[in-house]
Amino acid sequence: MNEAIKNIMSRQTIREYTEKQVPDELLGIILDAAIRAPSGRNTQPCHLRVLQNKDLLDEMNTDFKNIVGWDTPAYTGWDIRPVYHNAPTFIFLFAESKADMAAGLMAENIALAAHALGLGSCMIGSIGGLFDDENGAKKWKKILDVPESWHFLLGLTLGYPNEKPPFKDREDGHVKFIK
Repeated sequence: MNEAIKNIMSRQTIREYTEKQVPDELLGIILDAAIRAPSGRNTQPCHLRVLQNKDLLDEMNTDFKNIVGWDTPAYTGWDIRPVYHNAPTFIFLFAESKADMAAGLMAENIALAAHALGLGSCMIGSIGGLFDDENGAKKWKKILDVPESWHFLLGLTLGYPNEKPPFKDREDGHVKFIK
C-alpha cells in the first residue's frame, strides 16, 4: 500500500490535544494543502481563518455555549471539554456562497495533511451555531475579519494528539455496484 493510502486509512478524529502550538512551518504546509483542494470550475470559493489565541478560543467557547445552551449535547464531549477540544489552533472555513462540496474537499485536505505531519484534527460543524445567531455572527465575523455576507461552512481543530482513540468500525452496505 502506498503512503497516501496508508495516510487515508490511518487518520482518526482527535478530540484531546497537548498545549503545544502547531509550528508555523507545519501550519503553512497544511494551509497550502488546503488551498490546493479541487473546486467546481476552479472557482476556489473557500476562505480560511486561523485562530491560535487561547483567550479568544475560550471566548468563542463561552459565546457558543451561551447560544446553544450549557447543558445541551450540541457537540461530542460537550460535558467534559470546550467545543474546540482544547486544540491550540482552530481553522474556520467560509465562502461567499454555500460551497459545501468545496469546503468538504478543503477540510479533508487539511485533515489528511495534518495527519501526515503527525498532527490531529477534528471537524467541528456545530460551531456553526455561533454563526447562525445574528449577534454571534456579527461579533465573530468582525473578530475573524470576515465580510458579513460570507457563509460559515465548517471548523476544524488542529494540534498535537494527546490520545490514540480506537478505530471505529465502518458499516457495510454503503457501496453498491451497478454493472
